[in-house]
Amino acid sequence: MTDANLFQLGIGLETGAHAEDTRSPSAAPTTRDVFDDTRDDHFIRRDGRVFAGTHLIIEVVNGHGLDDEARIQQAFRDCVDECGATLLHIHTHKFSPQGVSGVAVLAESHISVHTWPEIGYGAFDVFMCGDALPWRAVDVLARAFGTADVRVKELLRGDGLVTEEQAA
Repeated sequence: MTDANLFQLGIGLETGAHAEDTRSPSAAPTTRDVFDDTRDDHFIRRDGRVFAGTHLIIEVVNGHGLDDEARIQQAFRDCVDECGATLLHIHTHKFSPQGVSGVAVLAESHISVHTWPEIGYGAFDVFMCGDALPWRAVDVLARAFGTADVRVKELLRGDGLVTEEQAA
């Protein structure tokens, strides 16, 4: 394979990712670690439930500006600020003739999007752990793309995987 082919596959690209944790098994994290409030991505305890984070599937319908890469990047930043999250990196890609895909990598997880501007549709994905407030992203996206038609489905990721008793 040529270097150009490897580049297209994403091999050898500088991604900012860190090496896998190779600590010895005796130093492996414990269940209790997921509740460490000093972590941005700590597990959440709410209403008697324990879960990793809130994952919102957000559909922007009849939106405007969904082909504007800079507008999408700004919407990501505004969501991060409003939700109290920690931005690590934004990457977007503009398609021809239209459409944008992108991701904002957060300490608390991510925000992603794929748009079909020709029909005013944006498929957003907001997943946040810890103290971040992902539901605040809904109004941010409605304002950013000039629509009142925003549809949301919520998933509690990791719900029931860890119990209060295990964490005690």
